[in-house]
Amino acid sequence: MKIRKAVVTAAGPDQRRLPIQTLIDRDGVEKSALAILVEEAAAAGVEKICVVVNPEDEFTYANALGDVEADVVFAPQSRPRGYGHAVFEAASFTAGEPFLHLVGDHLYVGRGGKSVAKRIVETAEARDASVSGARATRENQLARFGAVGAKRLPDAENLYRVTTVREKPTPTEAELDLVVPGMRAGYYLCFFGVHALSPAVMEILERRVVEAKPDEKIGFSPALAELADREEYLALELDDWRYDVGARYGVTVAQLALALGGDDRDYVLTQLLELLANRELDAPRGEKR
Repeated sequence: MKIRKAVVTAAGPDQRRLPIQTLIDRDGVEKSALAILVEEAAAAGVEKICVVVNPEDEFTYANALGDVEADVVFAPQSRPRGYGHAVFEAASFTAGEPFLHLVGDHLYVGRGGKSVAKRIVETAEARDASVSGARATRENQLARFGAVGAKRLPDAENLYRVTTVREKPTPTEAELDLVVPGMRAGYYLCFFGVHALSPAVMEILERRVVEAKPDEKIGFSPALAELADREEYLALELDDWRYDVGARYGVTVAQLALALGGDDRDYVLTQLLELLANRELDAPRGEKR
């Protein structure tokens, strides 16, 4: 399959202000988190990008894009009916085509400067299958992520066939349903926040939206679980980094990660060393920090 479109979800009640946070990107240029995400999608080769937003945020988000050179449109989420519903709001945009999907509250730093989204798109196109980025994650972090049960493909060390999907499982649930053969004990494959998906996902979401009660939330992970039952669905294990800008100190940590992986690495390291040295000098005599 050929992926020409991308969908970024940024309409969640706790997510709305995160994409307009300003950071210094790896090229040393000040940008919003949304602009960095859009550039990540564009680096994967997509031609058009749809950002799902709260209806009140379209103007603010358009301004937050700054001078980003990308074809971006906005799709308002009429009501906050869950993550799956937010993705479905872009159904008229994807128009029956496969699409790249990124969550609006995470930033990604690929090893060697390569786009994480590009790796996932390349894998999906080469395998002609849906592919979700995943990372081996300690069980004490399961409450923050969706996770998959999967079996490693014999011809690829870091590629798995997804068999089960659970949203924020408990350690007990994970131990019962999500153990991946060959993965070290206490670790599970959790979503990275980047997916390359076939049109079947929108078909599944449409049926769930139609069948749901008026105020029922539409989840995304259950739709992916159904996708795994219907067709080939893979997880690409990544050793790159994801940063949740909505977490405590999330923007600060993401900023440090971008800086240490970019053009200003030496300058930032020098400033960090000076900061730590000054903290040691300021500590009362005999006190260890």
